[in-house]
Amino acid sequence: MKSVLTLLAGASLAIAAAVLVPGVPATLRAALGFAPPVEAVASARAAGPAGSKGGGHAHGPGEEHGDEAPEGTVRMTEEQVAAASIEVAEAGPGTVARRVSLPGTVAANADKLARVPARVAGIVTALNKRLGDTAAVGDVLALVESAEIATVKGEYLAALRTTELARVTFEREQRLWQRKVSAEQDFLKARTDWQEAQIRLDLARQKLAALGLGQVEVEALPRQPIEALRRQEVRAPIAGRITARPVVLGAAISAEAEVYTVADLSTVWVEMAVPPTDLTFVKEGMAVRIRGEGEARGEGRIVFLSPVLDPETRSARAVVEAPNPEGAFRPGGFVTAEVATEEQRVDVLVPRAAVQQVESESVVFVRTPEGFEKREVVLGRGDQEGVEVVFGLDPGEPYAAANTFVLKAELGKSEAEHSH
Repeated sequence: MKSVLTLLAGASLAIAAAVLVPGVPATLRAALGFAPPVEAVASARAAGPAGSKGGGHAHGPGEEHGDEAPEGTVRMTEEQVAAASIEVAEAGPGTVARRVSLPGTVAANADKLARVPARVAGIVTALNKRLGDTAAVGDVLALVESAEIATVKGEYLAALRTTELARVTFEREQRLWQRKVSAEQDFLKARTDWQEAQIRLDLARQKLAALGLGQVEVEALPRQPIEALRRQEVRAPIAGRITARPVVLGAAISAEAEVYTVADLSTVWVEMAVPPTDLTFVKEGMAVRIRGEGEARGEGRIVFLSPVLDPETRSARAVVEAPNPEGAFRPGGFVTAEVATEEQRVDVLVPRAAVQQVESESVVFVRTPEGFEKREVVLGRGDQEGVEVVFGLDPGEPYAAANTFVLKAELGKSEAEHSH
């Protein structure tokens, strides 16, 4: 009886050890009745605790999250793409160029700039244009009262009347001489007087033209009132905007005094100093990209490259003529001019803004019916504007060309949800 009790006690200790020690196989635990079978445990884990709210995922490792987009894609509708200002372009060929960047200063086009002088000494009695106003060719900008202009106009009117009288005398003497009534000497003298009067009239007309009077104004002089003869009309020689008005009303000015400055700013000049190290790349006629202050952008061509170097700066002066239809470039402003040299053609060229770095990889986002797909690419040659895609993007494929940082951010959020 004692041996039987000892045997039972030893068995109880063994069973307790099997329960408490985790290293004992689960099959032994199940055989002893202290652990459910492995299949039952797996089923219980898959089912989850009853009544739990979000305590676990219904999918196992490697399974997809229901309707979530596959890894590496960003789902976006057309409305979302438009709202994010994502520009879609088609992959295609382009040109990669070496660019020389040079600082420059905007100046008015000297071929379309006019400094308008008074042409006569006198008193400024009227200023018809203010700074910034637009002027057309022939517009009266100012009035100057001058004794000089009155004298010249008087000489012209006197010469005009003398010439008319000489013409009438000549025609009369010609008729008399043809009828053998007067002597030939009288006819010849009348003809000479008429020719001399014509010369004096032409001289007076030229003086008026030198003072800025046009043919229409000269022809209208005989019909003007006497008080208008002392007025000099200062007219705009070109169309443009008023950029300077250095005189004031009532000022006494000389003939050389500048009354207005008129500039046509539809085109401007960009003046640059080209160092000797870049002179081998910069040539007249080359295309130039211009970046100004703010959002000002433009293109032009080099119209002049000085054959000599400035003795102080040891650089050559270059002038770029650039269209300025919207007035984005203002004379006196600073710009950066990029001269394209050594151009090379590539099969696929994308803007640098289209390439993003994702986990140390260069990627572009290819347009798909559902949105965009991340595509790893191999880059080649490039410049400041674009870069060649050697592998990963075929010609004709649509891709995101601008605002791709939005897609990179959305991709990062999507991958973070997949990894939780």
